[in-house]
Amino acid sequence: MERKIRKAAVLGSGVMGAGIAAHLANVGIPTYLLDIVPRELTADESKKGLALTDPVVKNRIAQSGKDRLLKDKPTPFYDKKSLDLITVGNFEDHLPLLAEVDWIIEVVVENLQVKKSVFAQVEAHRKPGTIITSNTSGVSINEMAAGRSDDFRKHFCGTHFFNPPRYLKLLEIIPGDETDPAVVDFLMSFGERVLGKGTVLCKDTPNFIANRIGTYGLQVSIHELVRLGLGVDEVDALTGPVIGRPKSATFRTLDVVGLDTYVHVANNVKNKSSDEQERAVFEVPPFVLQMVEKRWIGQKAGQGFFKQVKSAQGKEIQALDIQTLEYRPSVKPKFPSLDAAKTAKSLPDKLKTLAYGKDKGSEFVWNVFKKVLLYSAEKAHEIADDIVAVDQAMKWGFGWELGPFETWDAIGVEKSVARMREEGEQIPALVEELLASGKTSFYQKNEGRLAAFSVGGVYKEIPQKKEVIDLAALKEQGKLIRKNAGAALVDLGDGVACLEFTSPNNALGMDVLQMAHIAAEEVQKNFLGLVIANQGKNFCVGMNLAMALMEAQDENWLELDMLVTNFHKAARSLRYMHRPVVAAPYAMTLGGGVEVVYLADRVQASAETYLGLVEVGVGLLPGGGGTKEMLFRAMENVPEGGSMAVDSFPFVAKAFETIAMAKVSTSGQDAINLGYLRPTDRISINPDHLLYDAKQLVLEMDREGYTPPSPRKIRVIGETGYATLRQNIYAMKKSGYLSDHDELILSKIAYVMSGGSLPAGTEVTEDYILGLEKQAFLELIKTQKSQQRMQHMLTKNKPLRN
Repeated sequence: MERKIRKAAVLGSGVMGAGIAAHLANVGIPTYLLDIVPRELTADESKKGLALTDPVVKNRIAQSGKDRLLKDKPTPFYDKKSLDLITVGNFEDHLPLLAEVDWIIEVVVENLQVKKSVFAQVEAHRKPGTIITSNTSGVSINEMAAGRSDDFRKHFCGTHFFNPPRYLKLLEIIPGDETDPAVVDFLMSFGERVLGKGTVLCKDTPNFIANRIGTYGLQVSIHELVRLGLGVDEVDALTGPVIGRPKSATFRTLDVVGLDTYVHVANNVKNKSSDEQERAVFEVPPFVLQMVEKRWIGQKAGQGFFKQVKSAQGKEIQALDIQTLEYRPSVKPKFPSLDAAKTAKSLPDKLKTLAYGKDKGSEFVWNVFKKVLLYSAEKAHEIADDIVAVDQAMKWGFGWELGPFETWDAIGVEKSVARMREEGEQIPALVEELLASGKTSFYQKNEGRLAAFSVGGVYKEIPQKKEVIDLAALKEQGKLIRKNAGAALVDLGDGVACLEFTSPNNALGMDVLQMAHIAAEEVQKNFLGLVIANQGKNFCVGMNLAMALMEAQDENWLELDMLVTNFHKAARSLRYMHRPVVAAPYAMTLGGGVEVVYLADRVQASAETYLGLVEVGVGLLPGGGGTKEMLFRAMENVPEGGSMAVDSFPFVAKAFETIAMAKVSTSGQDAINLGYLRPTDRISINPDHLLYDAKQLVLEMDREGYTPPSPRKIRVIGETGYATLRQNIYAMKKSGYLSDHDELILSKIAYVMSGGSLPAGTEVTEDYILGLEKQAFLELIKTQKSQQRMQHMLTKNKPLRN
């Protein structure tokens, strides 16, 4: 019988435990969140006359964990309604509930004896066959399972989520010596399919994979910081996006993690290692211990390596001087190698520029790279089955763009090893074996298929799951149909094509619209249907704003009119062709990106999709059909019959507010709540499966006998509705919420969504509303203040209030 997780229990309601419970609720799994019983009353509880035996007191710790979820930012929920799936309780009264669940996740303090005590209680209540896992960052799985029953040990392993559980992709699965392989296989698959994670199989070694390599890298960075006399702000400039790492880089990352947590993780390796050199690296420097003593442990304490202070200019970020333990203003680092790296075109070029430079900044980067790469190669097969697991763990857990072995390939294995030898380093056997075999890279690619170097001197092809479709690999395999400067048409197989944006930031320009027309023609002739998708950083952040501003400043109104007209034509060609179209948005999907989504019959959105019609931020209104579509979708929700004015105005007003306030969804589900997506649209929890899921939806629509939609008509709220919206806008203006230009923009949106100067109840077509929308767009882009807003967004990357 196929195993399923219908209900779960999380033991421990701290930041991590509550976060895991929230993510289980995100995917529809009812979850018990249990914690210890308080030993004393709070002042408030005493004032209310409560006793330690009262349920509200006994559940207080777990309830506090649940309540905190609603305050956490970013939100741990796709939809806050999911909070209702979490039921709180305590270890004294509610452990019998464990007999109901299919998965028990322990998330108590990182102490072996405490964990073993909890598992003794769990065993008294769980039913045989229930999976039990520990969300530990480094406590031995085998030591935790010692002394438990055969059935317990068979169904026990580690499941190490990374914080915050909703957002960080990595889930490390760590089996014990007696864990049933079927349980491991199930969790690897369940974590990927249902929880949307990148699951990595680890060995039961200190800190497993990601924390082992990541903490080593952080320790090496601290040692090099001290040795070279650099500032923490200088190191963060060298170890952030320029080398394919998150903006938090090194020391901001430590502030986010918390220095107390970091010290615990570092000591975990030091105390369990028998290698003196390794123990020396994991020795926490005295100044870090002083910071922990002072409770300067990072963001949760308000200060760590950085702190925010008020200054004459507003808020200022200051950096800690590790010599004096005093804060100073942050400085902009001056390293020629860093400046050169920032202008390099590709990440490998950036890495080589920094690693092989001649200044103190490049010396730092080289020494950190060198030590981390050597350590990764030395420990790879101790902590994992292959180098792929190591690279994936670092990318998914620490946000590295390239894992250690991919980094080694990027800077050149032969060149870097030659320099390491010159510097007296001992080269690990894995690397010696690679070079001895005549190969010069850890990865090889053949027709889009990737293989990784393995022990024994052979390359093993990395299995490609059918649910993971790689557009770049398909193009390498000859599946490219057509392309131009801004878009491509790719054959996904099984009769489905993909319209892919390839322009910088996936911005919309004439080339993208041209490819949309080509796609419509090609798909109608030779394919069953079309997916609109890509695999860049974001789905689409809107039109090419720089191009639109340039045309406006040159007063090329005819060109701008043509741009909007061509967008409408592209929409019509895709919307009414005799083949199904599915859009697959993810990440930032803003402005024109939302309007692209509206070209499709159905949407397969990623759970992490942030949709928003945000044009008001640049002084415009959605001019590519977005205003029209929000109006028509709002009218779909109006009950049939009854008074037109009474029944439809609230729906139009809500859609107007969504555009006027430039609301952006916090998830795919929230996009449904805001009206950007329909309840019938689908959501993929795992972003790697998004393109596959969208393709399957196209095939499903084709099998069901697809017929294109008919042009729609609605009855508008007309002049009376417009007057009411204008009253609301005026009230906001009088209250100081709107500038004169804000009032103009919102009035234009209200006019379009009311249907213009028509009596309420007049029936209009989509083309009629599109005409109003285009006219309003062109009128706004001609104004100086809208052009100022566009310019400010392009130069400052934030909206201007003028």
